[in-house]
Order: sequence, then C-alpha cells, then structure tokens
Amino acid sequence: MDVMTKAEVDKVERIALEAKPIRPRDAATLILLDRKGDEFLVLMGRRHAGHAFMPGKFVFPGGRTDPADSRISTATALHPEEEARLTAGIGRTSPARARAIALSAIRETYEEAGLLIGQKGVFVTARRDWQGFVEHGVIPSLQALRFVARAITPPNRVRRFDTRFLAAWRDDVAVELPGGGPTDELEDVVWLPLAKARQADIPDITRTVLEELETRLARDPLLSPGGPVPFYRLVRNRFVREIL
Repeated sequence: MDVMTKAEVDKVERIALEAKPIRPRDAATLILLDRKGDEFLVLMGRRHAGHAFMPGKFVFPGGRTDPADSRISTATALHPEEEARLTAGIGRTSPARARAIALSAIRETYEEAGLLIGQKGVFVTARRDWQGFVEHGVIPSLQALRFVARAITPPNRVRRFDTRFLAAWRDDVAVELPGGGPTDELEDVVWLPLAKARQADIPDITRTVLEELETRLARDPLLSPGGPVPFYRLVRNRFVREIL
C-alpha cells in the first residue's frame, strides 16, 4: 500500500478546501474563573500533542455543540440578557440552540476537567454523556453563565468552528472530581493567573479573548449579566471585531 507524504496530504486537503468551503460548526468553551485577593485565576489545560486541532496548546475546556443537549433538564435557565446575546449576530441561533451551546460548555467542562457546574439534587437522564451528573447528584444550571466572546475560524482551514466563549465562577462548581474528567482531551489542567495565562502557549484567539475578559473584569469584577460580547470573524479577507 502506498503511503502519502505530508506534502501530498497537505495538497489533497488544500484542493478539497478550495473545492468546497467548510461550514463552521457550533462549538462552546467555558472559561472558569476564581479570585484570590485582587488576582483573577483561570482554568486551562493542555491539548495532547497527537490531536489534529491545536495540538499541545493550552485551552479552555470545550468542544463541538451537540444539539441534543438542548433537551437536558436544568435547575435554572439562561439569564434573559445572556440568551438574547447568544441568539444575536449572524446565523440562525434559536433559543433552543443557545441552550444547547450553553449546556455543551457545561458538559465538556465535566468531561475534560471533572468539574460539574450546577446545583445538588436529583438529576435523571438517559443520555450516556450526562451520567456523571446523575451519579454525583448534580442538576446542571445555566443562570450563572456569562457570554463573553464569539469567534469563527477563518475559511480554508481543515476544521472550522463558530465558538461561543462562556464564563462562570469556581463557586458555581457543585462537584470537583479529584481525578479529573473521564476523557483524555486535556492534560496538565491548572489554575493560572490571567497574566500568566496570556503568556502561555495558547492560540492567538484565546489570548485575544483573555485580554477582552481582563478588560471587562476591570470594569465589572462580578461579570454582571448583559455585558458587551466581542465577535471576531473574517470579512472580505479582513478580521473584524463587532459587539453583540
């Protein structure tokens, strides 16, 4: 069997991308914050070097949105102002889709970091990927989530995502598993001061979002609902920043 060289693989991928632009998939990521004195800390983990997407980079827990997450029962709903911003902007983001995006961020944070955001109580679902919440008696909760940024991966990339960056506080975590999450998506999960997090090996968009978040926290240390949400995307070969 012939084995393609990396140059040949890159050429095939480039031809495929030029032939049919890839539509970005909805994704959600959670920026979990803690505060010690005047310093803000953020939870990040390193992606394994073998991953095709951003290998070896420090990132927030997150992943592709599962539309079925919209049907998961919750202790509280999204704050109306947060839901309004999640449904704003380009695309057709319904309230149900916004709910799925928010719940995906909570689910991925459990799967990758072992942190269950919600309230203690009886939670029942047949969904396998939510059984950790069932076993630990945690009902997912959306009220504390804050929408802080949105970014779409530029065209001509092997993978494209329309990512919503959500934030919550460590106090919103009902259960913190000592062994981490059940997947191997992230390693070296650590709490970093914002300044150190910006200096880590992180994607450019992550650094930009951290800078935006730091500015917002300086004005509003409690992250009140309805704050401005920067939206980054490529328009006519030029990166633009809009406010949702």
